[in-house]
Formats: sequence, C-alpha cells, structure tokens
Amino acid sequence: QVQLVESGGGLVQPGGSLRLSCATSGSTFGAGAMSWYRQVPGKQRELVARITSGGETNYADSVKGRFTISRDNAKNTVYLQMNSLKPEDTAVYYCFAHIWTATYWGQGTQVTVSS
Repeated sequence: QVQLVESGGGLVQPGGSLRLSCATSGSTFGAGAMSWYRQVPGKQRELVARITSGGETNYADSVKGRFTISRDNAKNTVYLQMNSLKPEDTAVYYCFAHIWTATYWGQGTQVTVSS
C-alpha cells in the first residue's frame, strides 16, 4: 500500500513563496506519474501540475511561469515550488500518484495566500 504525506502548506502574503513536499512510501515511486491538485470549497478539484516518471511536466494555465513541479526519485518525494502567490491560489493542495494501474491521494495541505 502506497501512502502519500504532504507538507509545507501554510499562510503566506501575496507575492510570497511556498514549497510543498509529498513523501511517498513504497519502492515503486520512480515508475509513477505524480501530480498536485487543489480544491476550494464548493468547487471541483483541479489539476495544478503533473510530472511523469521520465520528468515531463505540464501545468494549469493559471500557474504557468509561477509554479514548478519536480521529483527526487532517490527520496521518493515530489515537490511543488510556488512563487508569486496570489490570493486565488488559496486552496487545499493534494498530492496524487498514478503508479502502474493504481492511484493514490494524500490527505491534503492548506495553502492560504492573504495579507
């Protein structure tokens, strides 16, 4: 069973930065595509960024140029570096793993952008 544990959320002022981490248990991390999603109350969960096992990335238009997803296969960890944060980035951020035919979600971490 794969477990995902997010960390790094918190309160930040507009224009600030945060780095989210998602630590993954299990030895199959390197074979999986990893993603970050976010959700605000009353809205659907939306894809923020994705990175494949080969390192290819894609981003939501709303975060392009501000967020960077990366992975460290040696540490079984995926990161989301978030710069130039805006109030509309406020949400619960979830880590998602697609490893072989199985999918897994983390418990979420709150990011609040406010002055």
